[in-house]
Amino acid sequence: MSESTGPALVALRGASFAYEEGPDVFAGLDFEVREGRALALLGRNGGGKTTLMRLLSGGLRPQAGTLTAEGVPVAYDRKGLTRLRTTVQLVVQDPDDQLFAASVGQDVSFGPLNLGLSDAEVRSRVAEALAALDITGLADRPTHLLSYGQRKRAAIAGAVAMRPRLLILDEPTAGLDPDGQERLLATLDRLRAGGTTVVMATHDVDLALRWSDDAALLTTAGVHTGPAAPTLARTDLLRRAGLRLPWGVAAAGLLRARGMLAESATGPRTPEELAALTG
Repeated sequence: MSESTGPALVALRGASFAYEEGPDVFAGLDFEVREGRALALLGRNGGGKTTLMRLLSGGLRPQAGTLTAEGVPVAYDRKGLTRLRTTVQLVVQDPDDQLFAASVGQDVSFGPLNLGLSDAEVRSRVAEALAALDITGLADRPTHLLSYGQRKRAAIAGAVAMRPRLLILDEPTAGLDPDGQERLLATLDRLRAGGTTVVMATHDVDLALRWSDDAALLTTAGVHTGPAAPTLARTDLLRRAGLRLPWGVAAAGLLRARGMLAESATGPRTPEELAALTG
């Protein structure tokens, strides 16, 4: 997708945050999420990914600086946070930390009900979210009887039912088998096609290269954001973020060295693309 030229969906300006009696996690951080850009957020464990996601979604409040949503500073009162959560939804890594109702349908309906919507509107949103995550048939299933992959989808459906413009996912493919990962990525593609901007925190540099438009690398020196392929080819940044070089970037370098790929050409992001280049 092309770069958005409008205001950022959400942005942190000069944001600082530290946990009680701990060092600064961020100091003077500037970070933004642009509409329509699939963004992968990467960094080492303890590097601040979870803190950043919670700052963006209003779960944490910066101790200095501001959070804006669509250019408007966020107010950390009930009204302001409700407004933010109709724009931004965060889905945590472990679905068991998010699911709590007796059935899938009840869990997905919780957010819309708290918005004070009519029963008809709540039912419509629940049906829409279940269909988007391909779990309509699980509406009456007890959440404790779901498989891990089903619980992941149910947790995401609860966020989708809020119809956010920005969906932030913490390690959404972790713990899924290859088929489950592919199904989830196809679901995310459908959500994006419907106008939802997606941010994904992940340790998987190969997934980030394949899936994202932009990559944000968290290092001890701050955060560097740019187009995915060139950003994930920066060995200096990857080293500081505790990450390895994606195989697709390494393969592109080898192909260029052997004259099989033009310098200006896009390198392979999947095994299928590599086979097409070398076949």
